[in-house]
Amino acid sequence: MKIGYKIGYARVSTDAEETHLQLDALQRAKCSRIYQEKASGATADRPELLRLLDNARQGDVVIVWKLDRLARSLRQLIDTTALFHERGVALQSLTENIN
Repeated sequence: MKIGYKIGYARVSTDAEETHLQLDALQRAKCSRIYQEKASGATADRPELLRLLDNARQGDVVIVWKLDRLARSLRQLIDTTALFHERGVALQSLTENIN
């Protein structure tokens, strides 16, 4: 598998929350691109996540601060990671130390 880009994804659920802690961590992880949005994890309408999925290529690594920023439920997490796997895209969580 070719070595690709580090792609960050940051999400908060409400307008009152801020992504700055996530963004700082993703920048320290040297992400070349960071997608961020304010949307509930329970909603399927997450346009930035869809853009990330459209742009991620084989060899890329999607980096999240925590897994709950990527998915609200275990089912969502399994489905999303399955999509990544099908495309040859790796997943890394910074706080859970999972990759």
